[in-house]
This record gives sequence, structure tokens and C-alpha cells, in this order.
Amino acid sequence: MAIAPRRRAGRLFAYWRSEQRTLRQGFVALLISTLAALVAGITTSSILPTLRLLPSLYILLPAATGMRGTIFGAIGARLGTASAVGLFEPTWRRTGVLYQNVYTGVVTTFSSALYLAVLARAAAIAFGYPSISLLQFVTISVVGGLLGSAVIMALTVALSSVAYRRHYDLDTVSTPLVTAAGDMVTVPTLFVATFIARQPLANTITAWLCVAACVFVTAVGFLTRLPIARRAIYEMIGVIVLTPILDILAGTVVEPRLEQFAAFPALVAIIAPLVSDAGAVGGIYASRISSKLHLGILEARGRPGSAAYLDASLVGAFGMVAFLLVGTSGYVYSLFVGTTPGAGVMIGGTLLVGLLATLIAVVVGYVIAVASYRFRLDPDNQSVPIITSAMDLAGVICFMLVLNMLGVTGRA
Repeated sequence: MAIAPRRRAGRLFAYWRSEQRTLRQGFVALLISTLAALVAGITTSSILPTLRLLPSLYILLPAATGMRGTIFGAIGARLGTASAVGLFEPTWRRTGVLYQNVYTGVVTTFSSALYLAVLARAAAIAFGYPSISLLQFVTISVVGGLLGSAVIMALTVALSSVAYRRHYDLDTVSTPLVTAAGDMVTVPTLFVATFIARQPLANTITAWLCVAACVFVTAVGFLTRLPIARRAIYEMIGVIVLTPILDILAGTVVEPRLEQFAAFPALVAIIAPLVSDAGAVGGIYASRISSKLHLGILEARGRPGSAAYLDASLVGAFGMVAFLLVGTSGYVYSLFVGTTPGAGVMIGGTLLVGLLATLIAVVVGYVIAVASYRFRLDPDNQSVPIITSAMDLAGVICFMLVLNMLGVTGRA
């Protein structure tokens, strides 16, 4: 009876030994991503006065940052798969994998930014929240989104080239770094765009120029003859339309509680790294499952194979270390600002949120990868975008549930 568990433990240990390089790369990537997302969280905490001045702007933040992860996480996943099957080359040939993925990123950035502005305004109206105007949402979403995307695009391309030359596992490295960069860069660029939105005339002119540019770029993108770009753009339509709804809902959960969180700024600061790491862990898992499906290592079936369970153990280890770092860093920050709900809440509560979020990420990541593969869709275009957005909402809900369970919401 005890032989089977020992065999499983031995196989798990052997797998971890064989994946030492992946473990090192993954832990380093998650360390960097967690610190970057913590910077984003602290930035969000520091602009609370602006969020009060521009009501319902917070609703846009998770969607805007999540969309950066959706677009560029998918690019990283596609480049990771291309690298795994030997098709990736760091060249700028128009017909090459790299060029066509950059083209896809530009088109989807323009189209999604306008859509997010409309969605955020509609959500504010639907939930009865006070809100800035639609044109202000357009200016902030498009201008801030474009500025952030330019930085993240450069990072994604550079990361892919370095991974190619040094033989890194792009599936493990790309998703955490890209999603964290999306968090860290997008919040400041959206904040910069608010200065335009506060000037009525400048905002009106900028907003209508943004509308025209987004419509034009989207139309050109849908007519492209580049095969890889065309497939990616068309397959990501559903992802871009549906996944931001989850991020918008995440924003609506937090928006009415901003005043409560003002008593403990550290709680606001750890929201970004919490949901970022949840999405990153799920993205790593989904990317690895997608690559194994492409390579024939895994079969697209409802019951996971042993390789899927082994990968789940890998990302589980990633998750616990990442969430421990988030909780510890958040606790240190709470001591720095002088208001803390305690180590038990900041560290223990964060670990509990992380455990719940990791379990959800593994289940959702596997189901999405297998379902998209069965429907003959590229899992790289579906898995990472959906899992990162799903974990934004799931992470926030888990966070709120744990806070309520620990009685922190009442204290705030």
C-alpha cells in the first residue's frame, strides 16, 4: 500500500531534479515580477487622491493592466512555442514570427484600449457609481495604454531575443516578467494620461483623435495578409472582448471599498502583486501545457496526464514562494507607512489567498488549454490571456473573502 506513494514521491523528486534549470529561471522571474508588481501596488496606493478626484477610474486599472498581460503574455507564449519547435528567429523579416507578433501587439493594443474605455464607463453606470465622462475614459485608456504598451513591447522583444540566445525556457520566464511589467508600467502611464483628461478642451481633442486612430488601426489589422498575425488577431477577438469583463468586475469589487482600504494603504499596495502572481503562476502552467500539447507530450483530454500533475507541482512551488514574498513585503511596507493590520493578516492571509488562487489557476489553466486545443484554436492565443484575466477577478475575490474571514474589512 505504501509503495505507490513512495513511487510517486520518487518520480516527483526526479522531475524536480530534471527541472532545476526551469526552477531557477522561474523563481528569478517571479521574484522580479513580484517586486515589480509591488511597485505598481505602492504606486496605486500613492495615487488614491487622484482616484477620488476621478471617480470610477479604479474600475479601468485592472482591465488596462490585465490587457497588457493578455496581449503581451500571449505574444510571449506564442514566441515560446515557436522557440520550442525551432521556428523562432530574432529577425525583423516581415514574414518572420517576431515581426508578425509585434504587428499583432500593435493592432490589439489600439483596438482593446478603446473597448476598455467604453466597458469601464458602462460598468460604472450599470453599478450606479459616480463616474468621469466617456471621453475622459477614452483619453486615459488609449494614451496611457499606448505609452505602457510601447515599453512592454520593447521588453517582450528583448526578452525573447535573450531567451533565444541563452536557451532559456521562454514559457517559464516570459509570462511572469511581462505581466509584472504590465502592472508596473501601466499604472504610471495611466496616471500621466489623467493630466490630459483633467483639461476639458485638450481632453476632447485627444479623445476624438484616439477614437479615429483606434478605428483605423483596427480596420487595417483585420485586413492584413500576414498569416500568423491574421490568425492571432482573429483568434484573440473573443479573448479581447470577453476577458476584460472579468477585470472590470474585479475593479468594481474594489472601487466602493477604496475609502475603507485608506486606513491600511498596504492592503491596496498588495492587490497588484497578489493578482499579478496569481496570473503569472496560471500563465506559466497554461504555457507549459500548451507547449506540451503542441509537442505531443500531453493528450487533450479531460483527465490530466501525469505530465500535467508534475507541472502543477512545479507552479505550486512557484506560487507559495511568490505569495510568501508578497505577504512579507506588504508587511514591511505597512510598518513603513505606520498603519498595519498585523503580520498574521499580511503574511498568513496572503499565503491563504495564494493557496486558493493557485488551485484555481491550475484547474482553469488546464481546462482552457485543452479546450482551445480541442477546438483547433492556438492555446497560446487563448490560455494565457484568459487565465491572467480570470485570476485578476479570482484573486480579488479570494482576497476579499480572506479579509472578511479575518475581520479586517470591518476594522478598515
